[in-house]
Formats: sequence, structure tokens, C-alpha cells
Amino acid sequence: MSQLFTPVNVGRYALPNRLAMAPMTRSRAEFDGTPGEVAAEYYAQRGSVGLIVTEGTQPSDDGQGYLTTPGIYTDAHVAGWRNVTSAVHDTGGHIFIQLMHVGRMSHPDNTPHHRQGVAPSAIAPGTQMFTLKGMQGIATPRALTTDEVRQTVQDFRYAARRAIEAGADGVEIHGANGYLVHQFCAPSANTRTDEYGGSIENRARFAVEVAIAIAEEIGADRTAIRLSPGTTMWGIDEGAEGPDLYRYLVAELDKLGLAYLHIMHNGNEPLLADIRKLWRQPLILNRPGRPRDQIGADVTSALADLESYGQMVLANPDFAARLKAGAPMNEADRNTFFGGSAQGYIDYPTLDAVA
Repeated sequence: MSQLFTPVNVGRYALPNRLAMAPMTRSRAEFDGTPGEVAAEYYAQRGSVGLIVTEGTQPSDDGQGYLTTPGIYTDAHVAGWRNVTSAVHDTGGHIFIQLMHVGRMSHPDNTPHHRQGVAPSAIAPGTQMFTLKGMQGIATPRALTTDEVRQTVQDFRYAARRAIEAGADGVEIHGANGYLVHQFCAPSANTRTDEYGGSIENRARFAVEVAIAIAEEIGADRTAIRLSPGTTMWGIDEGAEGPDLYRYLVAELDKLGLAYLHIMHNGNEPLLADIRKLWRQPLILNRPGRPRDQIGADVTSALADLESYGQMVLANPDFAARLKAGAPMNEADRNTFFGGSAQGYIDYPTLDAVA
């Protein structure tokens, strides 16, 4: 585990350790998408990890799907995020804002002007979503026109520029977990017949174009992407071609010289090994549910350059210090993951507070 506490260069930044905070939706923003009042304290508390990746942040009105998630495309959003980034930088930390367009994973009751969800194709995900009226089924989305797909690429570009204006060190494209970028990759969600559907190359095109646009706007060394090969949540089925799509996509993204690739691993070890060979920049690996005694194994084996953790960082603001000291960890309270107040958000005790 000692290798976790060695420095590493990621993009244009020298990080003090190889621990990253994985992106986690907390649903504590204002209804207009401005980060909540205590978001700066929440992120700053966790500034000792090498890199913080924020919760998913919508790049446009169409990108929102859940209640009270933050945005990064208005002046108010920028001002709110500037409070967050300044607080993190005051701790010596680094922070990338994750850009998340949910696509079809949306409910009109949760979005500005009660907007219908948009997606590669008019195919519902077959699941429900929490709204102020309780759990409701997600309706069939509207398929984006080809011109609207291209405009969505520009929405990502614009949001990336606003993120840098807000003081972020970079942005991470959310290409995982059944959201819009992932929906384009999956034939179960994408039955298009234009240049964004059909072949592996066409289904990967949207992800590549978004990455190119953002890299042009803010620099490849401040641009990153998260992928989750093999994810089957919310009606996503990548089909038999799934592994080959990721081999193609990673090879294309590698040409851009991005800051890092963030993989949420779902168990296909041969594919992960291939991705490691194809990707020449830093790789962050996230293994959900990884037990504590295996933390650091992927960095030690050189399978990853950094490891990201979610719930353990959520519940332990001093995660790095606890690891180093071999100290016990707080348990995450699932009842306070989404929405609510400071409870379960900024009140997890540190070692100093317990001592």
C-alpha cells in the first residue's frame, strides 16, 4: 500500500498521492443547479486525496435527470462551483468536475421546464426514478436529431469552459453507468441509422467527438473520461461486441493525450488488461466494493496509476490519513446518501475528532 502515497503526474498536475475520490451523486444542489451552501466544505474536507472527482454535473438543461443535481452552464453555477474549487485548492487539493448528461435517465418532474428526456433513440430504460411525487416510471425519451447530437457535443464543450472559469483543474466526461455517452455505445439504447449508430465506430463516435471538443476547448491535459465496460444497469446491453467497442474506443481516445482514463471495473479481467496496454496516459481504476485489505493492489501491480474510492471517502474525510495509520474507518450511512442536510454530508468525524 505504500506506493499509494508516492507522487504521480496526471495531465498538467503533480498529485501527492495515488488516491482519488470517485464521483458520487449527493443531490444537495439548489433547484436551479447551483451547488449547495455546504458543498465547498464537503469537498474541502476530502482535499487530502490526490484527486477529487465531483458528483455528476449537467452540461445543459437537457442533461439533468435527477432532483437537485448541480449544473455548470450558468453564471450562478460558475459562482457556486468557484466557492468549491477555491476551498479545495486552499487545502492543496485538486478537483475535476464530472460532466454528466443523463440522456434517457430523466423525469420531467425533476428538470427545468419539465423537459422530456432525450437519448440516441426513443427507447425507455424500463425503470423508475425518484421525484417529489415519489417513485415514477421513466417515460420514453425523444430521439435526438443528428444536428441535436452535434449541438450536444457543443454543450459539453461550453460546460467544460465554464468549469475552468469556475476554477476546476479539469473535467471528467461521464461515459459510464447507463447515461448519455454510454447509451450511444450500447445497441440496446442506440438503434440509429445515421453516423452515430450501427457499427462500433459509429456508436463510439459521440464519446470521441465530446472528448475532442473538450480537449480543443480547455486542453487535453485537463480532459478525462470515465467508462464502465460491461455495465448492464437500466436496460443497458452492450451486446457481444461490447469488449471490442471498448478496445476501439480506448485506442481512439488514447490518440488525444487526455489527462486520464477512469475505469469502473465490472469483472472482465482480460478486457481490463487490454485497456491497460492500449492506454498510455494515467489510468484510474475503481472496483466497487473492494475490501480494505486489497486497497493499493492495483497500483502495486501496475495495473493502475491511481485507485478511486467512493463510499469510503464519503464516510471518511481523512481517508488517506486513516489508510496510512491503519486506523478504523467510519461506515457510510446509506440513508443520507441523497438529498437532505449536513447530516451524512459534512458531519463524518475525523481521527482527530474521535481522539
